[in-house]
Amino acid sequence: MIVEDLRQQVLAREDVRRLFEPPDGEPAALARVEEYLEELRATQRRSIYRALQHPLYPILRKVERIPEHIERAHAAVQSGRVVYVSNHKSHVDYLIELLILEDFDIRPPIIAAGINLFGGALGLLHKHVTGAIPIRRGTRDAAYLVTLKAYVAELLQGHDLFFYPEGGRSYSGALKSAKTGLFNAVVTAEVPTLHILPLAIAYDLVLEDKILAPQVTKSRQRPFTRELAEMVGTAVGYQSRAFVTFGEPITLAGGEARSRRDVIDLAQQSLAAIGRLHKVLPTALVARAMRPSIPYDDLVGGVDALIGRLVASGANMETTSARKATHEGLALLEERGVLQREIDLVRVRDRFTLRYYARQLQHLLDTPRPIP
Repeated sequence: MIVEDLRQQVLAREDVRRLFEPPDGEPAALARVEEYLEELRATQRRSIYRALQHPLYPILRKVERIPEHIERAHAAVQSGRVVYVSNHKSHVDYLIELLILEDFDIRPPIIAAGINLFGGALGLLHKHVTGAIPIRRGTRDAAYLVTLKAYVAELLQGHDLFFYPEGGRSYSGALKSAKTGLFNAVVTAEVPTLHILPLAIAYDLVLEDKILAPQVTKSRQRPFTRELAEMVGTAVGYQSRAFVTFGEPITLAGGEARSRRDVIDLAQQSLAAIGRLHKVLPTALVARAMRPSIPYDDLVGGVDALIGRLVASGANMETTSARKATHEGLALLEERGVLQREIDLVRVRDRFTLRYYARQLQHLLDTPRPIP
């Protein structure tokens, strides 16, 4: 539940008062601001949150959690407020990533999640246990945008925050560009020391790969209950590793004035860091090197050439052995019904899902742009 102090702090901010106070504001806007504050309110009950992994065990047991450089998160929370920013591949992300923080007894952040996740029982869970705040993506209502920005800025006085700067899951498999909305809110927080902590999650196999791949882009918002039913269907026989790699923090001093250009640069810098942290796994290597049909030895050679390019660019490699990567990646994609090996020839069975995994390396193979 939103506490009265936080509500009063938001309503006292100059940018919020300007919406409803004379001479330029509209008195009726105050009611909308109050409605949005009620929508954003959230309560985090950590003891219950810790216990969530038990009913979710049937899903979580299928994903091996592998954290990398978790000590960076430990150091960040000890020296200031932390805003975690991550790429977004699956609805499993916010279970895996936040449970890793719990595994290492790191204070849990408030999650910013799409409002489509707040229907029914799941919505009650988010609002009253995990402490997630609903985000209306794509809205142009000035009252909402100002209220959200003020709410997040005030929330950071007492909590850490976790959000996905891409806005939603990648339907194509590629790393998407960053949205700046929540970065705008973060840089206005009057916090003495604020760390932007990039992290990247990568799976051998993404649970929703066959759901996302044929769409490439998200055409419309679907009810989460429908997406959940589809995920249950794809979970049969599903097993994967999830690598979660924590980066070096980008530290901000609270109260510094920042321009629109500064916010864009911060968003781009954060996303570039996420891209470099992303674990390069055998499934992505094999998918990238694959052709409609290819001799096995040629596939190994293609993977070897890719590894050479990626190592030279400083990518976060799971293995640098082409034969190991080809053997493991092909086995996983064959079991998933994406590829088929016929003695010494490998053929494609599902080109949409193959392209989905191949695009996961796109940001590492494109010509790099200067980092601000």
